[in-house]
Amino acid sequence: MSTLTVVGDFAWDVLIRTNSELLKGGDTFGEVMLSPGGSAANVAVWAQRSGLKTQFIGKIGRDRLGQLAQEDLKSEGIDSYFIQTNQQRTGSVAIFVDEKGERSMVSGHGADFFLLESELPKELLKSTQHLHLTAWSFFANPPRAAARASAKLAKSNKAGLSFDPSSFQIISEIGLKKFLNFTTDLGIDILFPNFQEGQVLSGLTEPRAIVKKLAELYKGALIVLKLDAKGALVYENKKFINIAPTDNNLIDATGAGDSFAGAFLSQYLKGKTAKESAEFANLIASWVIEQLGARPRIDKDLEKILASVNKA
Repeated sequence: MSTLTVVGDFAWDVLIRTNSELLKGGDTFGEVMLSPGGSAANVAVWAQRSGLKTQFIGKIGRDRLGQLAQEDLKSEGIDSYFIQTNQQRTGSVAIFVDEKGERSMVSGHGADFFLLESELPKELLKSTQHLHLTAWSFFANPPRAAARASAKLAKSNKAGLSFDPSSFQIISEIGLKKFLNFTTDLGIDILFPNFQEGQVLSGLTEPRAIVKKLAELYKGALIVLKLDAKGALVYENKKFINIAPTDNNLIDATGAGDSFAGAFLSQYLKGKTAKESAEFANLIASWVIEQLGARPRIDKDLEKILASVNKA
């Protein structure tokens, strides 16, 4: 039995970071790299790196990038269940990071967008203790039906459920009412919005008002509002918990929210308090944004962070 199961997207990030402003029609120097990603896969990796037994379920193409995806998660120690297809290529995402470290993404419709309910490993989902989903599995159908079915299967065995809204822009594009209809009936226990997603979902602008409204919409869920340089705000049992920010130098914001969610779950599902879990998640996310890519290689600084929590 796996403590955490993540269902959703594995994609390869084509990351482009400029060292100076790129003018329209102009040229500049920077970094161009291919790195493993996908919001759901990122969460799984960070939970596993942080000491929580994790498995991943997703769909890839029968191509070289699909083979690399399997090798990548195996190298991270994650038990993966991949559905393979000849019909679509393994997913890919173009990520543009400006000279200030802010990122914008264009996501292609790869194999991960075509996960079907009939392809789900039902027994695996029924046996997990906690399921995590991201909204990238809800923005189109498929894979929406498969994601919703995953939640129902996990919940049928009283598993916990966490959810990341993922993109304020796409929520607005598909319509707030539709998005809420797709997500508020699932029995979500933990919600991980960032500030912009919280604004769109609640229609409010003040962090405390946002989390209170989200707890109403998602029927008492633990709300963890990510506030970037301002830390985070946790709303649990009608109480506010402020999580102080850490000092960091923003290089690339790619995957920061995913690393936060994975790190938070790694502690919370092992019995740590929401405050302790969020403080650890903040440390992990702060390290991530000082590197390039959603899940950079572990260095000595990250080893110290991981060792401190795994000893506790």
